[in-house]
Amino acid sequence: MEEYILSAEEQDIGLRIDKYLIGKLTKKSRSFIQNIIEDGHCKVNDKVIKNSYKLRKGDNIKIIIPEPEVLQVNAEDIPIDIMYEDSDVIVVNKPQGMVVHPAAGNYTGTLVNAILNHCKDLSGINGVIRPGIVHRIDKDTSGVLVIAKNDFAHIELSKQLKEHSMKRVYNAIVEGIIKNDDGTVDAPLARNPQDRKKIAVVKDGRRAVTHYKVIDRFKNTSFIECRLETGRTHQIRVHMAYIGHPLVGDPVYGFKKQRFNLEGQALHAKILGFIHPTTRKYMEFESPLPNYFQKIINVLKNELK
Repeated sequence: MEEYILSAEEQDIGLRIDKYLIGKLTKKSRSFIQNIIEDGHCKVNDKVIKNSYKLRKGDNIKIIIPEPEVLQVNAEDIPIDIMYEDSDVIVVNKPQGMVVHPAAGNYTGTLVNAILNHCKDLSGINGVIRPGIVHRIDKDTSGVLVIAKNDFAHIELSKQLKEHSMKRVYNAIVEGIIKNDDGTVDAPLARNPQDRKKIAVVKDGRRAVTHYKVIDRFKNTSFIECRLETGRTHQIRVHMAYIGHPLVGDPVYGFKKQRFNLEGQALHAKILGFIHPTTRKYMEFESPLPNYFQKIINVLKNELK
């Protein structure tokens, strides 16, 4: 367990607590600090606060970082669709229903378990639970993602994510007819104050930008393409629900009554493009629509005949 006791000074007045701690605990990542605050391990004047809390002079800040849970992640012989591999990266096509990395309730059967069976050397930056994982997609989202095989590759790819230069394009089927051919949702996201398991549009959240365009329209649904400018948790799912067009099959942000018997939301990570960490050449990978997704589109097209 780590414990830190700090006191806000004149120059700290008005600073958000998360930004203040990022400057003080320089060996901890931004996301780690924000999660520590969200999980209630940071108190100001003996009160649990939010990331958006703004400091006042003389505030007493206490952070207690619990000991990390010790877990053993085992290699498992699970088939994976590898689109590309070299000494720095592995690009995979993840199926719907597969969890990316172990977490509470999912310690086996994940993409990480499968990758460890295929490749023993992965970046250690994200620890034992998420070796090599630079970015992730939800369990019920299919499609392409990249995994780093060493720390150098991980750092270089993470920079591209942070600078929003990594190309990420998704396909989705959403409820309702989107009138405009294209548009942008620029709405900040954070944990839902009423339900911490959900993400919501929150005034003091982190900026999130999704660009979308309509590929096809059906009777009561639209087939769209989304390009991520930022990459927040559940970003496309929350943004589309926010503008009144939740994803078909979404069990969290979608309609309670669903037409199709899906395992989860109709969302597919179609294109991933990045600068290779060593060669510095641009690489782009495209994952075809999976069968379950194409079947829905076929049904919707037949209804128009």
